[in-house]
Amino acid sequence: MANPCNIDTDLEKFIVKEAPPTIYYIPNFITETEEEYLLQQVYRAPKPKWTQLSGRRLQNWGGLPNVKGMLTEKLPDWLLNYTEKISELGAFAGKTANHVLVNEYRPGEGIMPHEDGPLYHPTVTTISLGSHTVLDFYKPVCQTPSEDPQTEESRFMISLLVQRKSLLILQDDMYKCYLHGIQGVSEDVLSEHVVNLSSTGAQVGDTLPRSTRVSLTIRHVPKIVRANLLLGKK
Repeated sequence: MANPCNIDTDLEKFIVKEAPPTIYYIPNFITETEEEYLLQQVYRAPKPKWTQLSGRRLQNWGGLPNVKGMLTEKLPDWLLNYTEKISELGAFAGKTANHVLVNEYRPGEGIMPHEDGPLYHPTVTTISLGSHTVLDFYKPVCQTPSEDPQTEESRFMISLLVQRKSLLILQDDMYKCYLHGIQGVSEDVLSEHVVNLSSTGAQVGDTLPRSTRVSLTIRHVPKIVRANLLLGKK
């Protein structure tokens, strides 16, 4: 029977069963040599390629997604190798990744709980370089009146330990229904809420100091605009 989601059957063994649908976590997706190579390429990018935000800085590759459509730019070969490799896993339901966001997080930096939104195919894949992080998941703010205050703490669900060289894939409810974020701390104390410890070699109570982490967030943008259409040419 064909796999309806076009996911490589070998990927199924990496499902995080303790989480809502669907998280795949693949430790050591790349080698240390590949990690070093990718970091070299990231830091060789020209200075104007970096955008400084509050809490992190980033590079955008492939184009700028927007509601009218992304004007595509060719990805560099050093990224194409990995966008194609991940696409071949079936992560994007037979489509090919065409957009990469490179985020740099120094120790103490993080990102507020957020969702990736409708501009992308409902899958986000992330390769982590240089350091681990802990990714936290939250229920969205309820739109109906509630007697209890809807704090970040009260909406918290689970955490994931995301190690360097790993690949993380979020789909289904974990993409569409829940928010994810990273606390701005310099070290992580692993709690019982970290649901993938069995595949990481870490234990509850471990304290993990953070180093600078670079993440490659690889996605597929369905709505694209060709340059000749933008210029009004046939």
